[in-house]
Amino acid sequence: MPHSHHGVLGSAGSVLLTIVFVITAMVYLRGWFQLRRALFIVISLWPSISFVAGLFLIWIAVASPIAALDHELLTVHMLQHLLLMTLAPPLIWLGNPIKFLLYGLPPPFVYRFIAPASCRPWVKRVGSALGNSKFCWLAAAAVLVVWHIPAVFAVGMHSEAWHLIEQGSFLATGLLFWWPVVQPWPSISTPDLSIILYLFLATIPCDILSGFLVFCDRVVYPAYLSSSHLFGVLALGDQQFAAALMWTCVTVVYLIGGAVVTMHLLSPRISPDHIMVQGELWGSALPRTAHSLEAVQHGD
Repeated sequence: MPHSHHGVLGSAGSVLLTIVFVITAMVYLRGWFQLRRALFIVISLWPSISFVAGLFLIWIAVASPIAALDHELLTVHMLQHLLLMTLAPPLIWLGNPIKFLLYGLPPPFVYRFIAPASCRPWVKRVGSALGNSKFCWLAAAAVLVVWHIPAVFAVGMHSEAWHLIEQGSFLATGLLFWWPVVQPWPSISTPDLSIILYLFLATIPCDILSGFLVFCDRVVYPAYLSSSHLFGVLALGDQQFAAALMWTCVTVVYLIGGAVVTMHLLSPRISPDHIMVQGELWGSALPRTAHSLEAVQHGD
């Protein structure tokens, strides 16, 4: 079947997504500058660099000219999955996006819509469930396995709607997976020893899938048999290279994540008094937001 939906996404869709990414980055940077002026301490530039880099990787995966080649090479298709699920999400969370985006949005919008919604009990219950490490791990593993089943893979290749759902599910579960690892604001907990096991177990589905694709002597996804074989790459060689890319990238990224968590666990602990002082500083910098949330909770 032809891959006509890629042409549509590459013209109007990519422009629209690019505009969305630019606006999101502008709102985030506005919040970063606003918070920097409000606090009496210097805010590091690294979170903003990390967030913008994460957005850029997502743009490469879904809206760049490279993304239009995913129906020609399985390697490009696999690169999209890696960018959306493995590389971009930790960079996004390391940028503490919730905090800075809230400050970047217009205050009336935050007070009228976001503040009341965040105080609803069902929102808190959903947030608590989505932040559960077991759920995050299972969701990411399920999406990875299901979308690489040949029949399901073919649906995503030949349907614009399902292709977007596929990419969205990879990004969503990637963000879920990395939440327990990074623990960005407003999370008050920190990664513990179980996160190392969490990352190690996450490599297993990737190892099984990539190992199967590397050592399989036939093309698993027939859609690439009829591709134009860019750069003279045959379908079977393309499949093996794509699998090797996933195998290597996932292993290295999760190893780095585990090493960072281990270093964090071995580093000196911050005293409770220091945490309390930081909380007071944040509280003094967020008087209107804090008071508005409290007012909503008490029905004022």
